[in-house]
Amino acid sequence: MTRKIAILGATGSIGKSTLDLIERNPDRFEVTAVTAATNSGSLADIARRTNARLAVVADESRLGDLESRLAGTGCRALAGESALVEAVEGADLVIAAIVGCAGLPPVMAAVDAGRTVALANKEALVTAGGLMTDAARKSGATLLPVDSEHNAIFQCLAGSRPQDVSRIILTASGGPFRTASAKTIGAATPAQAVAHPNWSMGAKISVDSATLMNKGLELIEAHYLFGLPSERLDVVIHSQSVIHSMVEFVDGSILAQLGSPDMRIPIAYALAWPERMSTPAQRLDFASIARLDFEEPDLERFPALRLAREALESGGGAPIVLNAANEVAVASFLAGEIGFPDIARLVQDALDRASYDRPNSIGDVLEIDRVTREATRAMTKASCS
Repeated sequence: MTRKIAILGATGSIGKSTLDLIERNPDRFEVTAVTAATNSGSLADIARRTNARLAVVADESRLGDLESRLAGTGCRALAGESALVEAVEGADLVIAAIVGCAGLPPVMAAVDAGRTVALANKEALVTAGGLMTDAARKSGATLLPVDSEHNAIFQCLAGSRPQDVSRIILTASGGPFRTASAKTIGAATPAQAVAHPNWSMGAKISVDSATLMNKGLELIEAHYLFGLPSERLDVVIHSQSVIHSMVEFVDGSILAQLGSPDMRIPIAYALAWPERMSTPAQRLDFASIARLDFEEPDLERFPALRLAREALESGGGAPIVLNAANEVAVASFLAGEIGFPDIARLVQDALDRASYDRPNSIGDVLEIDRVTREATRAMTKASCS
């Protein structure tokens, strides 16, 4: 049977990799809906190529353009948040690749409906992890991690009992500034920060990789996905990005998932799960790799990782504050308004000022997110003046 797929965030890097795999296997998949934030032109092209029944652009001002581009295709064009939620209807598998909290409402709608959700949007679990996992248990939804690290853990855990797991070890490439001095990092430009040495990713996640905030968000995500406390979640720098993560068991055995740094590998695992499918990803040549290197993360040069772990351990609304402040700070850095070290400083300030209980609803999450963004934007303006 063909699997019906809705792709939330079809024009981004995860969406494009997903489409590449689907278009290589047209008999296995049917695209029901595709969405984008603002790029109505690319979205219309994707909808035409895949014969999607629904195309949704989040920016309502782009609806007219989308409608005109899809005229005569039979594909409905919609816009806005409610339309994003509608996009998950009728899908067997929802690829959740919308960056940031904007992806939270449609992801929760898919979870509440008992869908299988392939999570490439780590912010959804970071901000609403407890709510999402509770909802998945009630509805019978399946959460499949697409992040290469969590997908690796998911593969290593296959068939294992939770009580047999000692710890999870997340690997991090170290980003473009892994060996840079504090002085060099302090003067880093947006162009340098987005130049990831191993992965091809969007600007925001590339900056998160450069600060190591990405790995911090993944710590929080791992906590909710796999149910382990902070003290049993470790991070190690592995610059080659060959081992994508590891699981240590109580008997001392460690299982690792290895592969080339190609997001089509974890995406394919989610698309075909519980089976597997072929990908065009480059195969590893161990003789040419020759060695695998590891080192401890430097929390002095990269304080964002420390802040994320502290937010995880604080609980309540702290992870929401962490994520929202970071998104605002990264956007300000990419716009040239603040320096690279200011990203972690602004996140620290936001966490120091915040005091929120555990959210009881998505509305609570979005309100904490909104207040934090406003406060962080104000701090950004103050630092620029």
